[in-house]
Amino acid sequence: MSLTFLLIDDDEIERLKFARVLDKNNYPHKIVEAKNGEEALDILAQKEQQPDIIFLDLNMPKMNGLEFLKELKSNATLQYIPVIILSTSNNHQDLKEAYKIGAAGYIVKPLKYEEYTHKIKCLIEYWSVNELLKV
Repeated sequence: MSLTFLLIDDDEIERLKFARVLDKNNYPHKIVEAKNGEEALDILAQKEQQPDIIFLDLNMPKMNGLEFLKELKSNATLQYIPVIILSTSNNHQDLKEAYKIGAAGYIVKPLKYEEYTHKIKCLIEYWSVNELLKV
């Protein structure tokens, strides 16, 4: 099953790393990229193909991850899309707030590439077998 991911991260290296994990493991999934929450909302407003899962960084310019998450979860059409936080922040307050707003998961990005690869592979494999709601 091929999924569509919306990856929201202002760091180009992080976006490339994520794409590399998919490519190296021959995952058939498609990645749509946004550099911040505002850009992501513009993409979602186009409604051509909504993502199956959103991977969201917290620390971004213009609209940070928590602000984006609040907007998304207040939208009746989009609120069902699972959002996984991928952040360097291990701040407990960020974690609690993300889950309170409606995040489906929270992963702290490890510094070592091998650990990062392992975490992303686990996420993708979980969501590949999970029953996703098609609204």
